[in-house]
Amino acid sequence: MNKPLKTIEAEDHRLLDELDRGFDEVRRRAAEELVCAEGCSECCVGPIPITRLDAWRLERGMRSLWVERPAVATAIVADAHRALAVMKDGFPGEFESGRLAADEAALDRFLEKHRTLACPVLDKATGSCRLYAARPVSCRTYGPPLAFEGQPAPHCDLCFREAAAQTIESCRWSPDPAAREQRLLRRLGVAPGDDWETLIAHAVAGSSEMERPE
Repeated sequence: MNKPLKTIEAEDHRLLDELDRGFDEVRRRAAEELVCAEGCSECCVGPIPITRLDAWRLERGMRSLWVERPAVATAIVADAHRALAVMKDGFPGEFESGRLAADEAALDRFLEKHRTLACPVLDKATGSCRLYAARPVSCRTYGPPLAFEGQPAPHCDLCFREAAAQTIESCRWSPDPAAREQRLLRRLGVAPGDDWETLIAHAVAGSSEMERPE
């Protein structure tokens, strides 16, 4: 692995460690109100838009998986191609590249149309993620009530069902306040204003058994 990629990987590990610590703190405060656990796949259905940093991480995860568990990698790629065949019709953007358009209305219609489609990385038998260590930031932070740039975002429907508003607010979390993710995107060559997103299915579908870790 060359030095720039080593640096990016190290910085990405720091970002993920920070997010995991933040989630653990929210879990401590929320106690039984936060039901997220292994096997809960509420957040693993529907097309999942991801950043190109997430895609980069998933691609690296697939490279390792081809070495460590090739049968699992083969299954993921097959599931990704099946998902893409379903999502091709009406894809809001450039389907071949996986680039999602900035048209929020079109994206919302697309997400709603395919809201029951399972993520290709999901193991349907166990409800677990087959690329858990490489999962996107949105997957790592889903569940608690969030806030982005001061704007509140809803929590998972399975969590805080009977909680008082004060309890919910006490667990609201602002992931990545230092904008580490944006800095890493710049390190990957993503220019400001060109932060288009893609889908998990696109990120893993092109993976090949010929790939090996750098």
